[in-house]
Amino acid sequence: MTVPVLAVDRWAEQVRAGDVRAISRAITAIENHAPEAEELLRLLFPQTGQAYLTGITGAPGTGKSTLVDRLAAFHRKKHEQVGVIAVDPTSPYSGGAILGDRIRMQGHAGDSGTFIRSMATRGFLGGLARATAEVALLLDAAGKKHVLIETVGVGQDEIDIVRLADCVLVVMVPGLGDDIQNMKAGLMEIGDIFVLNKADREGADRLEQQLLAMLSLVMPRDGWHPPVVRTVATENKGIEELAAAVKKFEKHFEASGERKRKHAEHWKNRLLELLESRLIERALGGAGGEARLTEMAEEVAERKKDPFTAVNEILKRSGLDR
Repeated sequence: MTVPVLAVDRWAEQVRAGDVRAISRAITAIENHAPEAEELLRLLFPQTGQAYLTGITGAPGTGKSTLVDRLAAFHRKKHEQVGVIAVDPTSPYSGGAILGDRIRMQGHAGDSGTFIRSMATRGFLGGLARATAEVALLLDAAGKKHVLIETVGVGQDEIDIVRLADCVLVVMVPGLGDDIQNMKAGLMEIGDIFVLNKADREGADRLEQQLLAMLSLVMPRDGWHPPVVRTVATENKGIEELAAAVKKFEKHFEASGERKRKHAEHWKNRLLELLESRLIERALGGAGGEARLTEMAEEVAERKKDPFTAVNEILKRSGLDR
């Protein structure tokens, strides 16, 4: 059921004030593609653009959640508002997130300055839930200075995090197979900062040397050479140094103008996604739209109709062929 306009206005005010229940309701509306979610985000949009988005990615078992937990605690000690989006694999039964990041970060449960939300990928590739960008926007409007986005960790498909985050941390640990040789090329290219977590383990020095050798072959972007920061997140070691590296990266790319260019590119892609979504809705809109699509797909599969004619027929019925 559609929420009245006045109610959406009040809802937006509650989100801006950081009301936890209002933010939670808004995220649920975004995930469910509720009609009022778009109006809410439209009202909140002028208040966005202040948060710094940090993506944390890497293979499963590298300790990303613990690292996020410690980074959140570091920022809260400085009295900075923090939002955490933990993008998890989707349960094949419930459709929800199967990893309980909100359980794993219970230390922040009573802290009103930290908002944590687990989101399911729902089969969406790229390590990001389909609604992650909108939720990040919402947390930005709610006054969160830092938004930490922990992704699933699915290797090269993680490239989508680059479009969204201001800074990407790639987390590695010693002892995972053949170390650097097992890393996907794409993962090496997206990292702004490489985190060698569990650095107290045997093999950490060798992995760091391999990583530095690999990074020496990567062309620097606007003079930025990705550093390697050693951490032991479980013992809170190296967290301050990691936060300092992120801050240094922020200053460097703000000064070079790269952050502004990246944001423009992000919104160009987002506008194209929205345009595509709207056009598909128009093309398949109305009663029986989905059924007609299924029927045409069957005809194409049986070679009764070619796909080009099928698409032209859909466009003609929707009036988009003019």
